Amino acid sequence: MKDTRFAQFVIFVNSAVPLGLLSWDAYHHRLGANPFEFATRTTGVLTLLFLLLSLAVTPLRKALGLGWMIKFRRLLGLYGFFYGAVHLLTYIWFDKFFAFRVIGEDIVKRPFITVGMASFVMLVPLALTSTQKSIKRIGGKRWNLLHRLVYFAAAGGVIHYYMLVKADTREPILFGVVLALLLAYRILNRYLPAYTQRTPARGRARAE
Repeated sequence: MKDTRFAQFVIFVNSAVPLGLLSWDAYHHRLGANPFEFATRTTGVLTLLFLLLSLAVTPLRKALGLGWMIKFRRLLGLYGFFYGAVHLLTYIWFDKFFAFRVIGEDIVKRPFITVGMASFVMLVPLALTSTQKSIKRIGGKRWNLLHRLVYFAAAGGVIHYYMLVKADTREPILFGVVLALLLAYRILNRYLPAYTQRTPARGRARAE
């Protein structure tokens, strides 16, 4: 299998850039009139973006016939969890100032907070079991079953975003459409694999 260490390093560094830029702008007071809301919204969008990128790896590697791309999925998924954790910390720290009683009331009384919190909780076991040792300890079949939680977490994230914005829903709807396409691909791949499997170039040449 192709050595992807340099590519993974590039992805690792570039995936950290948005947080660096956000921190730089925060330090220089360039986050607008409501910096805490801007930081919370930005980290939430980044969470969804990286979750969808991780889900896009499988269809891309199959469409392009590049099996080694599977190595990028875990890294992108972990960045999704990382930005989700920063998103949650921003809410807990800057919005609620670690007032956990108030946070608990928010979770119960405000549906978009409930959905968002549930989505993050689903990501926790996925991040904790992201290593090769975890796959061996749990077993490949059970590990794959557990990691299907990412579909529900991503869907919950889209719903959370949609419920949050209220007025201009174009961006969460776009995320929802992309997620729907990625899930549709997986359904198609499971039940009609002939439509999703790439025919090797050598095989096509012989057929022609």
